[in-house]
Amino acid sequence: MAFMPQIRIKDAALYLGVSDDTVRRWVDNGVLESQKDETGRAVVDGFALATVARQNAVLPEDPSGVGRSARNRFVGLVTDIVMDTVMAQVELQCGPHRVVSLMSSEAVRELGLELGSVAIAVVKATTVIVETPNGAR
Repeated sequence: MAFMPQIRIKDAALYLGVSDDTVRRWVDNGVLESQKDETGRAVVDGFALATVARQNAVLPEDPSGVGRSARNRFVGLVTDIVMDTVMAQVELQCGPHRVVSLMSSEAVRELGLELGSVAIAVVKATTVIVETPNGAR
């Protein structure tokens, strides 16, 4: 039988950006099933939690109306711009995610980027590094 990761209620809440009480309500309402771990604490199945996370993901509508092949789009707000005469560093807050992009200063001006403006970070990478906390089992 394959190992199924078990995640404590408080950690599940942290990963989903909700309160511990919300996760407990989901357990009480049958949205998630919980068990007790070896220490007697309530845990939920990692895959079931991932499924709930995907179902409850609230993604802002992409206001650009542009069709594209990249699937990793993050709609957010510009929170910082550091710019010199040639290059710029633009920071977006996309929900709970901070996305930083390096681009030409000309591109910043052409896009009309300014603090507080809505922008979409599009990520199309050949390399995506995935890490696990405390190493893998």
